[in-house]
Amino acid sequence: MAEDIVLLTQEREGIAVLTLNRPGVMNSFNFTLLHALKDEIEAIKFNEKVRVVIITGAGQKAFCAGADLKERTTYSELQVKKFIFTIRNLFTDIEYLNKPVIAAVNGIALGGGTELALACDIRMASENASMGLTETRLAIIPGAGGTQRLPRLINPGKAKELIFTGRRVNAPEALQIGLVNQVCKPESLLEDCFKMAAMICETGPIAVEQAKYAINYGLGTDLHTGLGIESNAYWITIPTEDRLEALSAFNEKRKPVFKGK
Repeated sequence: MAEDIVLLTQEREGIAVLTLNRPGVMNSFNFTLLHALKDEIEAIKFNEKVRVVIITGAGQKAFCAGADLKERTTYSELQVKKFIFTIRNLFTDIEYLNKPVIAAVNGIALGGGTELALACDIRMASENASMGLTETRLAIIPGAGGTQRLPRLINPGKAKELIFTGRRVNAPEALQIGLVNQVCKPESLLEDCFKMAAMICETGPIAVEQAKYAINYGLGTDLHTGLGIESNAYWITIPTEDRLEALSAFNEKRKPVFKGK
């Protein structure tokens, strides 16, 4: 039955859409959903047909409300540790996936929901989105990368404010502080994400992969080391067929046809 499928998948013109499908509990994470998302991310990594990934939530109310707290109350301390280990590693896999990932934040995104969005490369939010790292209100802290990714994305002082208070931000404030890239009307959010993804699909696959690699690994280093990482990533693009195709297309005044080679 459809309600038993915790993760819906769709592929369209090189764009994979992964939909968290637990709307009855605001698409919150349990072990089943975590494992399903992990398996799909691993499959996409080696799927040459997929150029961009969009992650969203089922329904109009929630992107993801974080961990399933009703289920969490049944966990032992060891199971809680396993859950945190699993979700943290999953979000790292998403962050370092060799393809761009867009978060379509279609409503409430709290705790692990915001952390999932932070692990994505681009965040596009519905006008009715509400985001926040609310863990301190449960006497815990963000455990899936929130204390590390949020201060790297926005002003560290603002990140501390949001984490210390557990305060939620609406879509306009999220845009203002740089938490999201764009705010969209609820009815057009997914299509706007498709448009963004389609623009990425027009570019060279290897170039985008190497650009993401250079950005992700360079951010954690000093400028000198980062420039070295960029240089090595650039060298990988030089001998590709795609680079030569781009030059030919430019000279012939046509759109290039990239093959990822």
